[in-house]
Amino acid sequence: MKTRSKIRIPMPARYVINLALVVGFYFLLTGLISSGVITNYWTGILITVGINIILAVSLNIATGYLGQLPLGHAGFMAVGAYAGGIFMKATPAAALLKEGNNAALIPYILAAIVISAVVAGIFGIIIGIPALRLRGDYLAIITLGFGEIIRVVLTNIDSVLGFDFTYGAAGLKRIPKFSSVTLVFICVVLSCFFIHTMMKSKHGRAILSIRDNEIASESVGVNTTYYKTMAFVFSAMLAGIAGCLYAGYLGSLYPSTFKFMKSIEILVMVVLGGMGSMLGSILSATVLTILPELLRSFSDYRMVVYSLALVVMMIFRPKGLLGSYDFSLSRSLETFLNRLLGRTENPKKEAADNE
Repeated sequence: MKTRSKIRIPMPARYVINLALVVGFYFLLTGLISSGVITNYWTGILITVGINIILAVSLNIATGYLGQLPLGHAGFMAVGAYAGGIFMKATPAAALLKEGNNAALIPYILAAIVISAVVAGIFGIIIGIPALRLRGDYLAIITLGFGEIIRVVLTNIDSVLGFDFTYGAAGLKRIPKFSSVTLVFICVVLSCFFIHTMMKSKHGRAILSIRDNEIASESVGVNTTYYKTMAFVFSAMLAGIAGCLYAGYLGSLYPSTFKFMKSIEILVMVVLGGMGSMLGSILSATVLTILPELLRSFSDYRMVVYSLALVVMMIFRPKGLLGSYDFSLSRSLETFLNRLLGRTENPKKEAADNE
């Protein structure tokens, strides 16, 4: 008996479906904010959620996809935050914000984000080329040292330069507060899109092959040094963008914010969500940002409950919330339509497609 082939949604249609989902979610979110259902306090929490999502998915490139263990992600965030904050202070952005001239503010915001990404990327190259020749614990120690060096430099560089640049431990203040829900949402969507596109390309397959077996990858001609550095730099650039948004949200920066524990906090988000799962990083960043706020009424015990929740999660789900699984709306829609119409496919062809 001849079987009918399964329905396959073409790639352009997949992008249209995902775009429609993103746009629909954005209008729902902004509608809830404008109607007052989501208060100003929770709007600020949502901005923090978006920043943490960018940090988590960016670190997931180096840990989940590349298989390395960097512990200096807060350093790249700090570099991007200070680069964007110093630039915005030097522009008329504060006056434009006061006037409500958002259209004239856009070029300065875009320039700040680009500058933060480029500066963080340069530091990623400087650290990545020598550090990525090492593996495991040695790489973790080097990147940990880098993060601490950045924090110390930001604290003491003014005394070396002889003028106020980062304002040391007193903090960089009066940064124009340009980060909004819309800006952070766009940055989150673009970050996830670029990561997804990269990992589906030949570059992404090369990165995954290095994670699975670096020696075998080298033997078949994969330039492991190039791809490891590329992934590390891309991860650093996204962390720099998150830092820029963080500066534009708080309006002040302190070197003490970017201590070693900040890097551990980001790493926990990745591990909890599942190494190599972008959706898992998004969910864990959301949960770990909102959960402490929900437990704020239990101020004496909230950190105990928070810690216990992480311990229980790691006991019963050691591979994280989703493991390495990534949800695909178009793939789920394909499965639903094929089951609804009762369509099957030649088992040999289906097996070949899944290889």
